[in-house]
Amino acid sequence: MKLGGRDAQAFFRKPDPTGSGVLLYGEDAMRVAHRRQEVITALVGPEAEAEMRLTRMGGADLRKDPALLLDAVKAQGFFPGPRVVFVEEATDGLAKTMGAALTDWRPGDAQIIVTAGQLTAKSALRKLFEAAPAALAIGIYSDPPGRDEIEAALSKAGLTQVDRAAFDALEHLARALEPGDFRQVLEKLGLYKLEDPAPLTPEEVALCAPASIEAELDDILNVVAEGRSPEIGPLMQRLEGQGVAPVTLLIMAMRHFRVLYALASAQGGPQAGVQRLRPPLFGPRRDRMLRQASNWNADRLEDALGMLMETDLSIRSAGARAPAMALVERNFVRLAWLASRR
Repeated sequence: MKLGGRDAQAFFRKPDPTGSGVLLYGEDAMRVAHRRQEVITALVGPEAEAEMRLTRMGGADLRKDPALLLDAVKAQGFFPGPRVVFVEEATDGLAKTMGAALTDWRPGDAQIIVTAGQLTAKSALRKLFEAAPAALAIGIYSDPPGRDEIEAALSKAGLTQVDRAAFDALEHLARALEPGDFRQVLEKLGLYKLEDPAPLTPEEVALCAPASIEAELDDILNVVAEGRSPEIGPLMQRLEGQGVAPVTLLIMAMRHFRVLYALASAQGGPQAGVQRLRPPLFGPRRDRMLRQASNWNADRLEDALGMLMETDLSIRSAGARAPAMALVERNFVRLAWLASRR
């Protein structure tokens, strides 16, 4: 049977222990591995490998000796409890071997969990699991987790009180992070809020989010937009030392100032404009961008965007002689001076 959408999410929350097998496939190996680990842990528990109730084998091993699979499925363990045979990196070449194991599978045998890369609708392996009466085929895609998935993950981490702004912040993180990194953020938040009945806030989300070069980029953009010229030089040196490209700085600055322009030029003012922004701003960043937009006006922001575009063209031109990072720093100083004008 083929599962997708809500049915797939329901399965991941509570896998069926009576099935013969599950095929998990997708181009993102990390996401597939994350779901596979969830399923196996739910079926046989975290100590299954130590208790010899989990057998692992690679697709290459089965190609050399196809009998390994059925032998493992039928084997009787020393410890009581459900068993799983996990086959990784399976391909269509194993469809015949998998088919024989699924056909001979009986209740009480080990459940077969198979992972594979991206499989087309014509894939023999995918068709096999979709057609088998007691087996499942689930595609794992690179789409960010939806609201239901995030709510389930929050519940699993013990976070039941989450205000709207904090949930928006978590949705943003879920889009930006790999599944494993996002799960670590939720686990950290669960520990941080242990025995704290107050709702989770966006500030607490930001506190537990992973630090990255993006935070340094936010720092330089805020310094420029707020007219704090003396802080530009040290931040630029740090970013250059981290290998951030001048063009990247300009792209991020243009994105930042376009948002400010959208807020400053919005009918009804920045407060009205922030409600219409997509993707939305949230938490402390939302408040800071509103303060910055209030200190500028649409005309000066147009000038700022023109200065950034001019510097971008200068850096990309074939005849440019001045160091690119120096040009960007000079541009940022000019923008900070523009921000300080009233």
